[in-house]
Amino acid sequence: MRSTTTFLVSTAALVVLLCSFPAFGQDAASQIRSDIQVLQQLLKDNPAAPDSDFASLNSSIEQSLAAASYAVNHDQLYLALEKVGEATELLGGLRTAKNNADVLKNGLPAFESEWGKASLQLTAMDQEARQRQWKGNPAALRALAEAAQGRAIPLLDGGRGFATSTKPQDGLFYVGQAKGEADFAKFCASLNLSTELAPLPLRSFLPELQALQRKTNDAFHPPRSIDSHPRFIALNSTLKLAQELDSSRLYAGALYEYLEAVRHFGMLDAAVPDPQRRIQLTTQITEREQALAASKIDESIAQLFLQRAHSHIKHADGSAPSDDEWKSAGVILDHVLPAYFAAQKPAAPLPAGDARTVDLTLVRWPYT
Repeated sequence: MRSTTTFLVSTAALVVLLCSFPAFGQDAASQIRSDIQVLQQLLKDNPAAPDSDFASLNSSIEQSLAAASYAVNHDQLYLALEKVGEATELLGGLRTAKNNADVLKNGLPAFESEWGKASLQLTAMDQEARQRQWKGNPAALRALAEAAQGRAIPLLDGGRGFATSTKPQDGLFYVGQAKGEADFAKFCASLNLSTELAPLPLRSFLPELQALQRKTNDAFHPPRSIDSHPRFIALNSTLKLAQELDSSRLYAGALYEYLEAVRHFGMLDAAVPDPQRRIQLTTQITEREQALAASKIDESIAQLFLQRAHSHIKHADGSAPSDDEWKSAGVILDHVLPAYFAAQKPAAPLPAGDARTVDLTLVRWPYT
């Protein structure tokens, strides 16, 4: 007879599998709402123990799902998807780390067996994802899927390192995150979401990525490199993922991650807006949203960032935005949107390099 733990894991996996495919006739908003409900139930059935290393994940996942629900109910589908992706990744990590009794009992050898099975599964899903055709789908949908799939294998590889250097349960968490990212990418591909707008022109963004990397390297010096160390980690890991996506010709995901890196870089020097500037930001966000909605080109990636800016300054519960949220909203308007429109122009020529030069990128954590 199977153990209760094994039964719960198998049942949960079946529910997720069934919900990864669209119900006939469901629109994208209904599909997203259904997925949110499934994730909420999975968290309710398998919460992190209050005294465990993962206790803080309960509130993080709940907040992401609440934000997703609010966004989808206010026609902010791209933001809703982004939040669903956050929750799916964290919940995948939590469930895998918590509900694998064999690894928790038998240690590293059992982890290696679990890792090997996950590696085969995720490699197959990665190959499948690279063959997907996105014609007729919004660029933001493709971008979210490509970025999620791009994070999956590095997270899996990172899990093996953590299992060896700390403990197998830590490695399991990363394996679960990797599965969550791949599942979310597949969910995006299943959505009944299309557009008749002209497609967004996509190309390699390597010139922009290299320029931003040089600016990041120049900015990394004390005291800012010390005071803003977590931001620099996020910035460099985002740039690394963007370059990997770009080299794989996954250009929608590369653009999305490049713009997120622009936001991280802008946050390094962003000032908290004064009351007058806050009023201007509120008005400008609405105006930009209206302008993008009237465009004849698929501007969904820019719309995603504007939806995020909107969520920064208007909370579902009516609470006041934090200083960082005001700063992020300003950075999106002042830096991210100009970078988005500049990226639609032909690429600038790459600077001539020295053939003897080798660039090395060191990232402490795999996309965390």
